[in-house]
Amino acid sequence: MLNAAAAERNKEPILTVLRETVYTGRAQQALEVSSGTGQHVSYFAQALPNITWQPSEYDRRSLVSIEAYRAHYKLNNVKPAIHLDASLSHEHWGGILPESLDLVVNINMIHISPMACTEGLFKGAGALLKPQGLLLTYGPYAMNGQITPQSNVDFDYSLRQRNSEWGLRDISLLSSIAQRNGLFLEKIVDMPANNKCLLFRKESLV
Repeated sequence: MLNAAAAERNKEPILTVLRETVYTGRAQQALEVSSGTGQHVSYFAQALPNITWQPSEYDRRSLVSIEAYRAHYKLNNVKPAIHLDASLSHEHWGGILPESLDLVVNINMIHISPMACTEGLFKGAGALLKPQGLLLTYGPYAMNGQITPQSNVDFDYSLRQRNSEWGLRDISLLSSIAQRNGLFLEKIVDMPANNKCLLFRKESLV
């Protein structure tokens, strides 16, 4: 099982946001896009047993790690991980049906992937979430064209040096992409280590 120090640090603060946001009184369906090592989904699944989780990853080594966590914790509410390329349309996301999900979670992907993955994430969430469903993203972001503090400025520079398609995205840009896909930015939650949780709600047809 792979272990990421950042995931170990942030899993509890993110769970706190989920507890405050997600209705726990009935069965729900969730997709985690870019599950990484599997630490998040295994932790969330134990704490929120009413939610059935679908982990996913692009990286093959991570898929193996997710399955190892699932087996280790004997999690009946976590489905086998699927290979998912967020830049592709939702029809290629493992057969998940439109408007079948209550929750989509995406942690620390947006800044370390091409913009096509971010656009695909919002398109997919817009199609697969039920009306009033929730997309939660977590990571470092720019706000109104500004990156703060200096540590995030340095981080953004290092990312762009590694890959010109990477970098911190502006929340206003993400909100605009969300709106094009039937989602609206409902809440911004400040998190430890200069990160944020963004909560996007799918608009109801009513």
